Amino acid sequence: MKKKGETTMNQPQGIYDARQLGRPKMFVLGAQHMFAMFGATVLVPALTGMSVSATLLFAGLGTLLFHFLTKWKVPAFLGSSFAFIGGYQAIAPMIANEDGSLSSNTEMLPYACFGVVLAGLLYVVLAALFKVFGTKAVMRYFPPIVTGPIIICIGLTLSSTAITNCRSNWAIALVAIAIVVVCNIWGKGMVKIIPILLGVVGSYGVAAVCQAAGMEVMDPAKVQALLDAPWIGLPFRFEDTLFGLFSRPNVDSGMLLTSAVTIMPLALATMVEHIGGICAISSTCERNFLQDPGLHRTLLGDGMATSLAALFGAPANTTYGENTGVLALSRVYDPRVIRIAAGLAILLSFSPKFAALVSAMPTATMGGVSMVLYGMISAVGVRNIVENQVDFTNSRNVIIAAIIMVLAIGVNYSGAVTFSVGSIEVSLSGLAVAAIAGIALNAVLPGKDYEFGEDEKGDTSVNFQV
Repeated sequence: MKKKGETTMNQPQGIYDARQLGRPKMFVLGAQHMFAMFGATVLVPALTGMSVSATLLFAGLGTLLFHFLTKWKVPAFLGSSFAFIGGYQAIAPMIANEDGSLSSNTEMLPYACFGVVLAGLLYVVLAALFKVFGTKAVMRYFPPIVTGPIIICIGLTLSSTAITNCRSNWAIALVAIAIVVVCNIWGKGMVKIIPILLGVVGSYGVAAVCQAAGMEVMDPAKVQALLDAPWIGLPFRFEDTLFGLFSRPNVDSGMLLTSAVTIMPLALATMVEHIGGICAISSTCERNFLQDPGLHRTLLGDGMATSLAALFGAPANTTYGENTGVLALSRVYDPRVIRIAAGLAILLSFSPKFAALVSAMPTATMGGVSMVLYGMISAVGVRNIVENQVDFTNSRNVIIAAIIMVLAIGVNYSGAVTFSVGSIEVSLSGLAVAAIAGIALNAVLPGKDYEFGEDEKGDTSVNFQV
């Protein structure tokens, strides 16, 4: 953290207005962000039985709504949230077929979406509270010793997914990693700032060539689905939406209540993760987005995007760590680039052929790319601790950081912490548990070596003047 009389460590200047690069390059940068979010975004409908095309449509629309509500200032992309998967599976578990495959539970999914709509509206309530009491009153509980380790853990808790995907075919994964590293280290001009896109395209291309040569590196069923998919189609069906649910002759009001009490509490955990995600974006871009446009606006944007998606049968939305990793790697922080990615996602959601193309992408390709992206997120957290000069000779700081990291990673790998409040079962992710523990320890333990004051220009969400 910054000492009085000291200035923030100089960093290489990022690009905050991508228009200087020209429209063609901005388009390519937008495509890179779009491809970066595909792996995780498409995985959620695969696990829940929702439409991939609807997921892409409302990821794009949700991102644009978020940007509108945050005054077009925050370079965040909203993709499918994993936090609500447990809620979907509890209310609308996928149906096992005779051949062992799973199919979508179309009868119950709209009921689950009802609970997600209400969960999104909880964000609106919390946003109003932040507006009334002020962001600084909240961020007092998020000093560098709390936010730094949390940001590190955001990347580390995602790492198992990257490794699992790489294991499906390490050769293809290594191609993706090699392209990303070479382009980022030795690339010149545009090549240097689009390594993720080049890694995805290059690795996918190698996999396609190997598949054509007779080596089975791609799922044959997905390849066939790609060949059979039409070029143009609607991204969602009316009967899968809440409007379709309430047009049914017999709506189960008891199931609506069950969905509400099962899924709404999940929002309490995702709100904490939201703060950590916005801190990571703020730190990456060296802008304090929690103060301008304000945490109340980012929460409002996230919540409204989630409710909008659920209304039409798409997964809940959240700010995406993958795209934060792209920001850190490319150092292009212009929100216009993110909005281009959103527009592309909306456009391509009307093409079942493209959805099938994304679904057929080798998991190893996304695994290789994700390995770099998730590491970049953790590196941002390390940078914050270093820049803010957190004193690790202070036993208090060591204890807080240690507890946060062990809980975040340990709970993530051992299973979520679940408990019942009356008839409601609450499930907390590793990041949520770690954040709660870190906040509590920071508030209780004596020996705080910081105090909050007025912010200086250039301060981020994790380095308020002390």
